[in-house]
Amino acid sequence: MQTGRVSALDTVAVDLEPYRHELTGFCYRMLGTMAEADDAVQETFINALRSYDRFEGRSSLRTWLYRIARNVCLDMHRSPQRRARPMELGRSTRFADIVSVEPSPEDKWLQPAPDHRVIDLGGDPAEVAQLRESVRLAFVAALQHLPERQRCALILADVLRWSAAEIAELLDCSVAAVNSALQRGRATLQARQGEPLDPVTDSAQAALLERYVAAFEAYDMEALVATMRDDVVMSMPPFDLWLEGTSDIVAFLQGPGAACEGSRLIPVAVNGTAGFGSYKPVAPGVWEPWGVQVIEVTGGLITGFHHFIYPERFTECGLPDRIVE
Repeated sequence: MQTGRVSALDTVAVDLEPYRHELTGFCYRMLGTMAEADDAVQETFINALRSYDRFEGRSSLRTWLYRIARNVCLDMHRSPQRRARPMELGRSTRFADIVSVEPSPEDKWLQPAPDHRVIDLGGDPAEVAQLRESVRLAFVAALQHLPERQRCALILADVLRWSAAEIAELLDCSVAAVNSALQRGRATLQARQGEPLDPVTDSAQAALLERYVAAFEAYDMEALVATMRDDVVMSMPPFDLWLEGTSDIVAFLQGPGAACEGSRLIPVAVNGTAGFGSYKPVAPGVWEPWGVQVIEVTGGLITGFHHFIYPERFTECGLPDRIVE
């Protein structure tokens, strides 16, 4: 390849880089996993570099990149398996009925996303609050139930604030078709989203989480229950089962989950709400990654207690690979 051509491509790559953050957020909402979102953005940039000399400027560079990203996501999402949460795939499991706990393939599950990777935390506080809502687990899970055009249109309109005309240009359809897709998509989301969560900026939530961390690290079940609503839900992807209610959750934590005793928690902002990297003890003074916890709070109490048992996710969350004291 000629030196001039290499230099030109380097310049184009620099021009594309400012869009990486927002495209990652778009692709995560489309696909439901950070690993695939990162792959999709990388593929978007590769395709953009390959075809940049054919970009005629009839749309903005941003719109052009989103069109490429949408097509990449569409190709990646052709599998009949949509990503979900355990609560969507069956009824809750009674602790007394648990026979064994076996993992399912990773591509079955919705995965967590650290806030700093998918939303702009430096914007207007009101806008940041809205963006946090748009990466909540329940919202992203509900998006996966929408046909691709509805999902794409809704993200662009309700999250990124594109006009119907801009969306129609990207989707190569009429404004009327966009408005129809939005109407149907919003109705589906309204039926599937759970109750609203307390804002993470609430000072009372900070105090609640301090109590939660102290209780979990001490493995004090009574204190842990005191931070939770009676109908709290616990899930643990990649395991199919999910539990509802403090009594079954405590029984599980004291039974199959007893290996978590002695764990340490490091806070991480994830999916628009509170989260923690959970580290299990492996030797005296040494803790290694176990799972990413996503904590959902409603009405001043924990209502969602979700453990994603994927230690490899710690790097994308910016968490250390071990704790040593």
